[in-house]
Amino acid sequence: MTPVSDTQEFPPPVKWIDDRLGIAKIGKKNLRKVFPDHWSFMLGEIALYSFIILILTGTFLTFWFKPSMTEVEYQGSYSLLKGLHMSEAYASTLDITFDVRGGLLVRQIHHWAAVLFIAAMMVHLLRMFFTGAFRKPRELNWLIGFGMLFLGIIEGFIGYGLPDDLLSGTGLRITNGMIQASPIVGTYMNFFIFGGEFPGDDFVSRFFIVHVLLIPGIILALVTAHLFLVVYHKHTQYAGPGRTQKNVVGYPLFPVYTAKAGGFFFVVFGVTALMGAVLQINPVWLYGPYNPAEVTAGSQPDWYMGWLEGSVRIFPGFESHFWGVTLSWNLLIPALIIPPAFVTLVALYPFIEGWITGDKKEHHLLDRPRDMPTRTGIGVAFITFYGLLWVGGGNDLIATHFGVSLNNVTWFLRFAVILGPILAFMVARRWAISLQRADEERLLHGLETGVIMRSPEGTYTEKHQPISTYEAYSLTARDRIMPHEIGPETDDNGVRAPRRALNKVRAALSRFYFADAVQKPTTHEIEAAHEHAHDADEIHELSEDTETYREVTSDRS
Repeated sequence: MTPVSDTQEFPPPVKWIDDRLGIAKIGKKNLRKVFPDHWSFMLGEIALYSFIILILTGTFLTFWFKPSMTEVEYQGSYSLLKGLHMSEAYASTLDITFDVRGGLLVRQIHHWAAVLFIAAMMVHLLRMFFTGAFRKPRELNWLIGFGMLFLGIIEGFIGYGLPDDLLSGTGLRITNGMIQASPIVGTYMNFFIFGGEFPGDDFVSRFFIVHVLLIPGIILALVTAHLFLVVYHKHTQYAGPGRTQKNVVGYPLFPVYTAKAGGFFFVVFGVTALMGAVLQINPVWLYGPYNPAEVTAGSQPDWYMGWLEGSVRIFPGFESHFWGVTLSWNLLIPALIIPPAFVTLVALYPFIEGWITGDKKEHHLLDRPRDMPTRTGIGVAFITFYGLLWVGGGNDLIATHFGVSLNNVTWFLRFAVILGPILAFMVARRWAISLQRADEERLLHGLETGVIMRSPEGTYTEKHQPISTYEAYSLTARDRIMPHEIGPETDDNGVRAPRRALNKVRAALSRFYFADAVQKPTTHEIEAAHEHAHDADEIHELSEDTETYREVTSDRS
């Protein structure tokens, strides 16, 4: 395709804009921006497109939804609730569902898009974690992504409560209890959010403003900043032939990625619309309006809130009383201490790892999870901790469906949520190290061929076939990792080094972080392995690749 020159005449409207904004110069540089091609990079696109679907469907719903707690008598199409007193918010939700053309479909698309939005962000962040995409210079983008996930969960929960049905009201009642468990400020926060005693008369209108204006606006700003930093820092890529820390191998934004991204948007929209059409979600008409005196049996929140509910469910119930003040530890610890501490730890992990390893270099090539066994183990431990709490959010359903004691399920989870992450860390770390050793064996000795040879001395050996140059490059496209050293206790002038105790802690953590990890072979180790080949043909084949291996590994030794 012949590029458009600067002097080529644009159509009059485009020329008019270009004369005032200079879009030709901007477009010429940025439209040829190269992006790598890998299926895992589509996870972020799914999150972005889901957010767009949420904006489109949410705009449609706001035309008919009435964010009011004013009590009305329902006279709509759904006969089972006709004549029942309910809030105007719930009545308008029923009207959207049964009386607005396409209303139920749009409602369900909106809800499924919200579920997909949060799920895609979670998996996208997991991909970033396990491949080390959060390292310098992308720590800020990691925080932005984590902020979007946190706001997305809040946004989903608030939207879940807007219809004022019995299920959402039950969830809000639990939230109300968590807020009131906050020492000193709990009561004030509760009155501010709900406009008085729960459920109050103002929470729907307040939630509506936050749901349709405040949080979407912040998320949109974060999305813009995130995409800007992706372009500014250039996209990360997996190691492979021709790929270095200083280039990007892939396709240009225009026309290749523009076409692919446009098509993928309609794929995501189509799948979400299909889910909205055939998979029922949140049938609020079956629950009825919220009544503080009623609770739905087997009520469950949306999946992304399950871990928080599970934390509350499995925590032992006990309280303390000090000078007339009651502290409900069974809510304070599992709802207001453990989740924020866990979220903060994950959000700050890039800085924690950088401090432990002393890694100050820029990274544009991604790690394979096996190449950083301790990080992989920590990630699996995080997932296990989250998953066990999530299971705890449905402990009653597990008990009833499998015919086991609810108390037994709860007590098992109380121990598992502590021991499970430790066991998962150990297993994942050892698994990654074993994969590293298998890679080292392939790199040094090649692939097993199944051909057994006998030497003149009567020794039996198996012939190995050397791996390809491209595979060797991929296996060695990583840095040699060295633990952080404490350094001398005093400098040349006999002055004691500052922060000596902290450096000892850092060195100990660094040794643990890199313990048992398999270093990539050096050029000399590869050559030594080749010299011990067991037959002349194999020696000849390996020697032909020795120069290639030397070139591949010399820059990273």
